[in-house]
Amino acid sequence: MSAPRTIQTPDAPAAIGPYSQGLVAQGLLFTAGQIALDPATGAVIEGDIAAQTEQVLRNLGGVLKAAGASWGDVLKTTVYVRHMSDFPTVNEVYGRVLGAARPARSTVEVSGLPRGVLVEIDAVAAVRG
Repeated sequence: MSAPRTIQTPDAPAAIGPYSQGLVAQGLLFTAGQIALDPATGAVIEGDIAAQTEQVLRNLGGVLKAAGASWGDVLKTTVYVRHMSDFPTVNEVYGRVLGAARPARSTVEVSGLPRGVLVEIDAVAAVRG
């Protein structure tokens, strides 16, 4: 078995702790949870749950692209929301961004997220090569 391949891209925020944006091992990409940080500044973006979800999915898309994957390759996502009452908005943005992709998904409400954001999403995707 070969060592995992580390994914690092400027299209997603740099890790704010001792972890990687993503790792590829045995044909699977495991992403770190992405929050609503601007990759260029590392600051939390301004805006509501819709704006934060858009940014989270842009960041996650950057990690997928750097690994050679797309939304169609995503097998599973986990969505963490600060308030389950925000879930209809998260779901609308998620569905629009993912298009025809329909990975398995879990959604949980949590008591807090890094930097006070409202949503965090991670993914597992199949990768070629």
